[in-house]
Amino acid sequence: MEGLEQLSTMRVAPEKARLLQRATWASMTVALLLAGAKGVIVVMSGSVALLGSFFDSLLDLVASAIIFLGVRAALQPPDAEHRFGHGKAEGLASLAQAAIMGGSALFLFSEAVDHLLHPRSPSHSLAIIAVSAVAIAASVLLIAFQQWVVRRTGSLAIRADRAHYLGDLSLNAAVILSAWLSGRFVLADGLFGLAIALWIAWQAWSVARHAVDMLMDREFDEAARERIFEIAMGNPQVKGVHELKTRSSGTHDFIQLHLEVDPEMSVRRAHLVATEVEAAISEEFPTAEILIHIDPLGVEDHEPVVGPKGSTAVLASPELSG
Repeated sequence: MEGLEQLSTMRVAPEKARLLQRATWASMTVALLLAGAKGVIVVMSGSVALLGSFFDSLLDLVASAIIFLGVRAALQPPDAEHRFGHGKAEGLASLAQAAIMGGSALFLFSEAVDHLLHPRSPSHSLAIIAVSAVAIAASVLLIAFQQWVVRRTGSLAIRADRAHYLGDLSLNAAVILSAWLSGRFVLADGLFGLAIALWIAWQAWSVARHAVDMLMDREFDEAARERIFEIAMGNPQVKGVHELKTRSSGTHDFIQLHLEVDPEMSVRRAHLVATEVEAAISEEFPTAEILIHIDPLGVEDHEPVVGPKGSTAVLASPELSG
């Protein structure tokens, strides 16, 4: 039987779309204001640590613009050419963000090394401290808003942007400490600039890794997969589960699995069982599109394996075996 049952839709709710768009506009606005303020103070002071922070804010602006375009594309509903939607546009946007961050880290690294080889103390320390303090306050407000949006949308791109601004808190604190120490220790500015370059590089790697996971259709974590298995097997009419496959694309999740049922069961009853399992899974994975295939028990050979928590009473896919 080739019955594939669907419960959810891939269209993004208008409220979710508005939240994602507002989050990207807020990020771009904060980045633009901070980059402008830091740029002025960099010219005045010559601080390489603040230069790193300036580049970071400038990159925030560019990356947020890329994310804005990615989110806008990801929000488009499925069409004839993209039946699974456009969610992976978020992954591409995050990957572009990581590439920009990596390039800035390399440039800042070279500038920091130059300051270590040719030490000089920056001027206008109070201005450096003031603009960095303002940046911390603005970042805290933006992060709180982004976290609120992520909880309601699950957006990978907004989560990546929030992670970057979380790093900005430490970065701006480091700039303040560097400005305070520079008058006492001439190498402080270069050392902090070097640390900031390494921090940006690490953030770039983290963002790239999550983007690649999405683009390469990485499976859900094992706990989530086991939970899906348990929910499906919780239906007394289900005799086995196999071919469980999961992936994410933007704000959407995809779950597909085969259910084994009594071969004497009617088509109508098997359809009802599939609908019941879909409903149960949807309660815990509300953003998922669920695809279920019904198989009569015993028609195909499936290895008996140990299920979650040591259960051996059911058939399951090798992917779930211990």
